[in-house]
Amino acid sequence: MATVNLGRIKPVFKGAYNNSTAYVVDDIVTSGGSSYICIQASSGNAVSSATYWTQMAAGGTDVGTTLTTQGDILYRDGSGLQRLGAGTSGQALLTGGAGANPSWGTISSGTYSVHAFDQYTYINGITKSSQGDYHDIAGGNAVSFQPTSTNDLIFFTYYNSTQQAQSDSGLGVYLMMKENSSSIGSGDTKLDWSGQHTFYQASTTSNYIGISKSFILRCTGLNTSSTYYVEQAGSTHSNNATDFNRTNNGGGSGDYRGHFVQLIHYKKN
Repeated sequence: MATVNLGRIKPVFKGAYNNSTAYVVDDIVTSGGSSYICIQASSGNAVSSATYWTQMAAGGTDVGTTLTTQGDILYRDGSGLQRLGAGTSGQALLTGGAGANPSWGTISSGTYSVHAFDQYTYINGITKSSQGDYHDIAGGNAVSFQPTSTNDLIFFTYYNSTQQAQSDSGLGVYLMMKENSSSIGSGDTKLDWSGQHTFYQASTTSNYIGISKSFILRCTGLNTSSTYYVEQAGSTHSNNATDFNRTNNGGGSGDYRGHFVQLIHYKKN
């Protein structure tokens, strides 16, 4: 009976390619993450030689070994998949455009976000009968903020209920600021100051005015290591009696009979 040589019934896996191993047809090896099958017996001929080898499957980047740390991001550069390690807290992923790799960076588009809020309300009526640029009408209350940078903005809004009962009277309200202390006095920094009599009363009829003002303070020149305290203050044009923190509701109680100061601290992104 004749004998028929069928050759190899199936390919034989030989593991990683070895330059000193003699390979025969249908041997399979791996190299550089790809697999190759021998098409002509030889030894010492690298898998890059199309005379002896045919690529079966092309390998790629092993994602499991490329991404090694929590926060890693996978991206493709000019040659293949690469790892971008985590940035620092607060950074954003930035693109360099077509043909460039992504990177971590700080957004400096000039936008702002709310960083903090503070307010106080004071409801005790105060009468002043002497002319002056500064009258303490806050009762020891103050709002405070600490800049995160000199680009920050502080938005103040404030209100006061006032009464002028005599002719030739005038008054104003504004803000006073002091660095690292809430003990604010006449020698500290005036904010939104508009003089002794922003509101003037010429007649003898009692004049009740609810004063509402707003003001934006740029933190240029302020210290990021300091806390700044701000209170509402009053000013008067004459020696006639002028009431702050008071309305024509008489001796009642409640926020309508006082003043408040609020601030919103905007941090530049």
